[in-house]
Amino acid sequence: MIDLVLLGCGGNMPTPNRFLSSLFINYRGRKILIDCGEGTQISMKMKNCGFKTIDLILITHLHGDHFNGIIGLLSTIGNSSRTDDLTIVGPRGITEHINAVKVLVEYLPYNLNVIENPSESLALKTEVLKDIEISTLQLEHSTECIGYSLYFKRLPRFNRDKAICNNVPTILWQKLQSGQSITANGVEYTPNMVLGDDRKGVKLSFITDTRPLLSIPEFIKDSDLFVCEGMYGDDLDISKAVKNNHMTFREAANLARLGNVDTLLLTHFSPSLYNPIDYIENASSVFKNTILGEDRLELSLNFKD
Repeated sequence: MIDLVLLGCGGNMPTPNRFLSSLFINYRGRKILIDCGEGTQISMKMKNCGFKTIDLILITHLHGDHFNGIIGLLSTIGNSSRTDDLTIVGPRGITEHINAVKVLVEYLPYNLNVIENPSESLALKTEVLKDIEISTLQLEHSTECIGYSLYFKRLPRFNRDKAICNNVPTILWQKLQSGQSITANGVEYTPNMVLGDDRKGVKLSFITDTRPLLSIPEFIKDSDLFVCEGMYGDDLDISKAVKNNHMTFREAANLARLGNVDTLLLTHFSPSLYNPIDYIENASSVFKNTILGEDRLELSLNFKD
């Protein structure tokens, strides 16, 4: 199970009822953030998310409504007695920005591993994150911006008959099932000796601050959850969307339809969009399974048999 909290659903500037862009992901007890706008820490505290076990922060771009919350967050993580490395991924310029943050946060008891402008795929080798395939996509905004797709892999089901047929000692079954290869008494045992057919994992895609691109539907294809900006709800605001390199509800829904996703979660609402619910039909008429984000909305994604 992957547990999610939409920590902030606002764009541009915080408002009394909306903090800025951030999505919290809890997978097997470890934590991932996508973006870190103002208010991230407050929402995390309100939902008891925990700070110490954040292993990865993915930044879409370096505008303040997606990045400015990181200064205080890194300090708070340091105060939680964390000593393990923390990885931050972002577009060109992320290294310079993090170095500037280090001037303001003089001491951190952990190392920051900064990955700038990653290629289309990103492999992280920590015990939990190694099971997540992270893909990136260049988007179209007023500054360099990255879309992220996270695929949570699932090991094949254990096949008892196969293990017996391959004469695998029962004491090794659990380790082989977890993906380890083992040599015992001069014999090498591999996971494929006890595992059955592959099983489908869970895909989460996150696209914000961009115009619709032809590359997006393929990138988000078959996502269980597609988190997408909906800066403007009214179709009449299309000229603003084009000018500011953002999207309307209808445009986001069309991407969801073309990408054959299960669920669309709209977020990153303009401060002028007081009641997103007034415009939900502009999205749901195009893509039925659309839900509106709100601060601290909780969702869970489950593996399917």
